[in-house]
Amino acid sequence: MDTKLTLKLDHEVIEKAKEYAKSKKTSLSSLIENYLQKITEDNKGKRKVTPLVKSLSGIVDLPKDYDHKEDYADYLINKYK
Repeated sequence: MDTKLTLKLDHEVIEKAKEYAKSKKTSLSSLIENYLQKITEDNKGKRKVTPLVKSLSGIVDLPKDYDHKEDYADYLINKYK
């Protein structure tokens, strides 16, 4: 059941939020409702893993000391030489 809620916010914040909602092809009400739903969920730190991510788990076997940040930095250095 939808219920009307009145909020008092800064005008600039409202305008920016409207633009953001429009760019995401959603309403400001829906955007705020989704946000409030998300922050009030009782997840206790548990993340939902999508089926795609589950299917990809374990495909790559990396060494224990693998440093992805160092590897990515090397990639960028080589890319922009």
